[in-house]
Amino acid sequence: RYVKIDTQSDDRTGLEPSTLSQMSFAKQLAEELNALGLSDVNVSQYGYVTATVPATDETVEQVVGFIAHMDTSPDFSGHNVNPRVISNYDGKDITLNEALGIVMTTEDTSELLKYVGQDIVVTEGTTLLGADDKAGIAEIITACEYLMANPQIKHGKIRICFTPDEEIGQGADNFDVANFGADFAYTFDGGEVGEFEY
Repeated sequence: RYVKIDTQSDDRTGLEPSTLSQMSFAKQLAEELNALGLSDVNVSQYGYVTATVPATDETVEQVVGFIAHMDTSPDFSGHNVNPRVISNYDGKDITLNEALGIVMTTEDTSELLKYVGQDIVVTEGTTLLGADDKAGIAEIITACEYLMANPQIKHGKIRICFTPDEEIGQGADNFDVANFGADFAYTFDGGEVGEFEY
């Protein structure tokens, strides 16, 4: 659902966020977080979405943050994205668009072979997928949904932030670190399963 929303950033506009579609997506995400029951849900004037998963264990003093960015790269179209799920990927080349002869080959994209037997998501080859970083947003919202539905899971306060304009190098420009209030945070973005960078 998220990848169908065109949220390309654009370093030529001089706006913050750089595109109105990012602000629109920010408001949509805030509505979802409110509906899940998170507290302190806010969209800043610069398009940063913040929210809190309340603590279920008040003895945990440190606050963890989870961050992902809303924008997609301006390098290739993010308009009219048509995602397709390939269930139980068989390790063969993937025809993305038969009419246009667009094929994702394992020779050119050898990392595909690491995901044989798993479900993968692709486009029809004429647009970005936008999984960078809407997959991160989906992961965080799914975790929030799970934690809110299972208050017996003990955890401290969790802060959430979705940022604009990461793809054009401006994602942290108006990030209010003090207001975010996390002792440490993790960004869910890109990379392979199990990869960790710091």
